[in-house]
Amino acid sequence: MIEYKVYSALDETIEIADGFFEGWPDAPDKNIHRQLLKSSFKAIIAIDRDINKIIGFITIISDGIISAYIPLLEVIPEYRKKGIGSKLFNLAKDECKSLYMLDLSCDNELVEFYKNFDMEKGTSMFLRNYDRQSCK
Repeated sequence: MIEYKVYSALDETIEIADGFFEGWPDAPDKNIHRQLLKSSFKAIIAIDRDINKIIGFITIISDGIISAYIPLLEVIPEYRKKGIGSKLFNLAKDECKSLYMLDLSCDNELVEFYKNFDMEKGTSMFLRNYDRQSCK
Protein backbone atom coordinates (compact mmCIF):
# COMPACT_ATOMS: atom_id res chain seq x y z
CA MET A 1 0.00 0.00 0.00
CA ILE A 2 1.32 3.44 -0.97
CA GLU A 3 0.67 6.26 1.49
CA TYR A 4 1.06 9.92 0.53
CA LYS A 5 1.70 12.69 3.04
CA VAL A 6 3.37 16.02 3.62
CA TYR A 7 6.79 15.30 5.08
CA SER A 8 7.21 16.23 8.75
CA ALA A 9 9.60 15.59 11.63
CA LEU A 10 7.54 12.49 12.42
CA ASP A 11 8.75 10.96 9.15
CA GLU A 12 12.45 11.17 9.99
CA THR A 13 12.46 7.52 11.09
CA ILE A 14 11.14 6.26 7.74
CA GLU A 15 14.00 4.95 5.64
CA ILE A 16 14.65 6.44 2.21
CA ALA A 17 14.77 3.69 -0.43
CA ASP A 18 17.74 3.26 -2.73
CA GLY A 19 17.40 4.42 -6.34
CA PHE A 20 16.81 8.17 -6.16
CA PHE A 21 18.78 10.63 -8.30
CA GLU A 22 19.22 8.03 -11.04
CA GLY A 23 21.74 9.11 -13.65
CA TRP A 24 23.27 11.85 -11.53
CA PRO A 25 27.07 11.50 -11.71
CA ASP A 26 27.51 12.81 -8.16
CA ALA A 27 24.15 12.27 -6.45
CA PRO A 28 23.29 13.57 -2.99
CA ASP A 29 23.54 10.93 -0.28
CA LYS A 30 20.61 9.99 1.96
CA ASN A 31 21.58 12.52 4.64
CA ILE A 32 21.45 15.36 2.11
CA HIS A 33 18.24 13.90 0.67
CA ARG A 34 16.67 13.99 4.13
CA GLN A 35 17.83 17.60 4.60
CA LEU A 36 16.19 18.70 1.36
CA LEU A 37 12.90 17.10 2.43
CA LYS A 38 13.09 18.89 5.79
CA SER A 39 14.17 22.26 4.37
CA SER A 40 11.63 22.58 1.57
CA PHE A 41 8.61 24.84 1.94
CA LYS A 42 6.73 21.56 1.59
CA ALA A 43 7.76 18.08 0.57
CA ILE A 44 5.26 15.37 -0.17
CA ILE A 45 6.39 11.78 0.12
CA ALA A 46 5.13 8.45 -1.14
CA ILE A 47 5.74 5.64 1.33
CA ASP A 48 5.43 1.95 0.52
CA ARG A 49 3.97 0.79 3.83
CA ASP A 50 4.73 -2.86 3.02
CA ILE A 51 8.46 -2.10 3.30
CA ASN A 52 8.12 1.20 5.25
CA LYS A 53 10.36 3.18 2.88
CA ILE A 54 10.04 6.46 1.02
CA ILE A 55 9.83 5.51 -2.66
CA GLY A 56 8.84 8.87 -4.17
CA PHE A 57 8.85 12.56 -3.32
CA ILE A 58 8.19 16.05 -4.63
CA THR A 59 9.61 19.25 -3.18
CA ILE A 60 8.11 22.74 -3.25
CA ILE A 61 9.98 25.99 -2.70
CA SER A 62 7.74 29.01 -2.13
CA ASP A 63 7.38 32.48 -0.69
CA GLY A 64 4.01 31.24 0.59
CA ILE A 65 2.28 34.30 -0.87
CA ILE A 66 2.32 34.40 -4.66
CA SER A 67 4.70 31.87 -6.15
CA ALA A 68 6.07 28.37 -5.85
CA TYR A 69 8.64 26.31 -7.71
CA ILE A 70 8.97 22.54 -7.92
CA PRO A 71 12.64 21.60 -8.15
CA LEU A 72 12.34 17.83 -7.74
CA LEU A 73 9.84 15.08 -8.43
CA GLU A 74 11.27 11.59 -8.22
CA VAL A 75 10.02 8.04 -7.97
CA ILE A 76 12.51 5.18 -7.72
CA PRO A 77 12.72 3.08 -10.91
CA GLU A 78 10.83 -0.02 -9.77
CA TYR A 79 7.77 2.09 -8.81
CA ARG A 80 7.53 4.17 -11.99
CA LYS A 81 4.60 3.98 -14.42
CA LYS A 82 2.19 3.24 -11.56
CA GLY A 83 0.71 6.73 -11.14
CA ILE A 84 2.86 7.66 -8.14
CA GLY A 85 4.51 10.66 -9.82
CA SER A 86 1.12 11.88 -11.04
CA LYS A 87 -0.36 11.56 -7.56
CA LEU A 88 2.60 13.42 -6.02
CA PHE A 89 2.28 16.22 -8.57
CA ASN A 90 -1.47 16.55 -8.05
CA LEU A 91 -0.97 16.73 -4.28
CA ALA A 92 1.70 19.42 -4.71
CA LYS A 93 -0.55 21.33 -7.10
CA ASP A 94 -3.32 21.18 -4.51
CA GLU A 95 -0.94 22.46 -1.80
CA CYS A 96 -0.24 25.48 -4.03
CA LYS A 97 -3.79 26.20 -5.22
CA SER A 98 -3.98 29.50 -3.33
CA LEU A 99 -0.87 30.85 -5.07
CA TYR A 100 -0.78 32.77 -8.35
CA MET A 101 1.97 30.73 -9.98
CA LEU A 102 3.48 27.29 -9.83
CA ASP A 103 6.56 26.85 -11.99
CA LEU A 104 9.05 24.13 -12.79
CA SER A 105 11.76 23.36 -15.30
CA CYS A 106 11.99 19.95 -16.89
CA ASP A 107 13.81 18.03 -19.58
CA ASN A 108 12.13 17.93 -23.00
CA GLU A 109 11.06 14.31 -22.59
CA LEU A 110 8.93 15.30 -19.57
CA VAL A 111 6.99 18.14 -21.20
CA GLU A 112 4.08 15.88 -22.21
CA PHE A 113 3.87 14.45 -18.67
CA TYR A 114 3.43 17.95 -17.19
CA LYS A 115 0.98 19.05 -19.90
CA ASN A 116 -1.37 16.42 -18.41
CA PHE A 117 -1.67 18.71 -15.36
CA ASP A 118 -2.56 21.86 -17.32
CA MET A 119 1.01 23.12 -17.18
CA GLU A 120 2.06 25.27 -20.14
CA LYS A 121 5.38 24.96 -21.91
CA GLY A 122 7.50 28.05 -21.52
CA THR A 123 11.10 29.09 -21.56
CA SER A 124 13.39 28.78 -18.62
CA MET A 125 17.00 29.54 -17.93
CA PHE A 126 19.22 27.74 -15.49
CA LEU A 127 22.72 27.57 -14.14
CA ARG A 128 24.14 24.31 -12.82
CA ASN A 129 27.23 24.03 -10.64
CA TYR A 130 27.82 20.35 -11.32
CA ASP A 131 30.76 20.28 -8.91
CA ARG A 132 28.17 20.96 -6.16
CA GLN A 133 25.69 18.27 -7.30
CA SER A 134 26.19 16.07 -4.23
CA CYS A 135 26.00 19.15 -1.94
CA LYS A 136 29.26 18.18 -0.27
